[in-house]
This record gives sequence, structure tokens and C-alpha cells, in this order.
Amino acid sequence: MIDLFNTGGPLFMGTLTLIFAAVIAAFVFSFLQIRKGGAPGVSIVKEIGLFGLIIGILGQSIGLYTAFSIIEEAGMISPEILISGLKVSSVTTIYGLIIAVSAYLLYFALRRIEAQNAER
Repeated sequence: MIDLFNTGGPLFMGTLTLIFAAVIAAFVFSFLQIRKGGAPGVSIVKEIGLFGLIIGILGQSIGLYTAFSIIEEAGMISPEILISGLKVSSVTTIYGLIIAVSAYLLYFALRRIEAQNAER
């Protein structure tokens, strides 16, 4: 897991980890608000998750641009090196997708809990 973190680059992977923590915090806050009967901000959970996906895609785009610039300067390279670079650039997008999917699952759970509380 730490290898993937380092492979994706500490800047983007660190940012994505903070975003994931924000998703969890927003979920807990919204859950507690629902339990208290207050006005929850449930949609913030999915919005933060979507932001994580966008940051992941941005990380991949910057990684690809950097890799293509290096390939352009180097000239001919082996397909193995190209595939390795593409694999590395995908790490941030995969992490961003995991965050987005998790956020949406938590959002759906909050909506269900909210609907159950409204029925009472």
C-alpha cells in the first residue's frame, strides 16, 4: 500500500488521502446531524467524493504530460517503459475512483438513514 502511495506521488496521493478523510468526517457529521434531528448536509459527502475523483484525474493528466515530455526528449523507448509509465500514472485516478465510489455509497447510506428518520 505504501508502495502505491509513493508510486502515485506524495503530493497527489497525500491530497487524495486528505480528501478521503474529509469524506469520512462529512459522513460522520451528517450522520450525527440526522440522529439529532437537525438539518444534515448529506450532499457534501458526494461532492467531496467527486472532488477526489477530479483531483485523481488531474494527477494522472499531469503524470502523462510529464511522461510524454520525457519520451519526446528520449526518442525511441521500449514498450515496457511506456506501459510502466502509463501504469504509474493510473494510480491517482484509481485512488480517486475509490474515493468517489466510497463517497457515493456513504451518501446513499445517509439518504436511507435520513428517509427512515423522516418516517418516524
